[in-house]
Amino acid sequence: MSFGTYARRVRDEQAGPARRYGALRCAVAEYGPLGFHATWAYLAATAVPAPDLRRDTAALLRALDVLEASRAARIEETAAFAARRRVEKAAGVRVPRSDDPLAQPWRPHWPGGAGPSRLGLVAAVANRRAAFLEVPHPDPSLLPDGLRGPLMDLHGRLDACAAAYLTALGRVDGPAREEPGGIVAGIHRHLAPGHAPPNVPLLRWLRFAELLDYAVKAAAAPHPR
Repeated sequence: MSFGTYARRVRDEQAGPARRYGALRCAVAEYGPLGFHATWAYLAATAVPAPDLRRDTAALLRALDVLEASRAARIEETAAFAARRRVEKAAGVRVPRSDDPLAQPWRPHWPGGAGPSRLGLVAAVANRRAAFLEVPHPDPSLLPDGLRGPLMDLHGRLDACAAAYLTALGRVDGPAREEPGGIVAGIHRHLAPGHAPPNVPLLRWLRFAELLDYAVKAAAAPHPR
């Protein structure tokens, strides 16, 4: 079913709270710009439910409004990106700019002109940090000689960056803003070609590092909330 179908179910006042809650979960599965779990944590924080989204239908509607606004902004951004790329390709520019978020649609990005909610991103990072800390380290027997140390260094740096970000409630200054991007680059350097077993945990580290990098940079943007 489509995002619109799930959105209508969330708004269906004749349906029970559990059905409406499940419909919102399905809507996030259809459109989750930060990834499913991070998007859900973002919505749960910004909707301010009392006590939680399972029992607060008003908060469910607030969360849906936030998600729909983001999705509408993404549709507009995608259309503008496609139009811009047609012009660029006609001018001989075959590769999009690396700093354009839509050139890498798999990376976390919350669309909208006013910028994402700072506290929503803090909730998303907190949720994904908990999952990151549960990811097993790569099996040492599968790692090339000399790789275990650099990987453990990246793991420690990523957790330290996340802890600093959360302690500061998203207000990160100075060189700390660049550290997550360096960690993303470091993880990329150590990914093996193909489907090598060590890539399984490293790709999960990478998704978390990309979310943290986005959250840190969004906090430095002109209009974070």
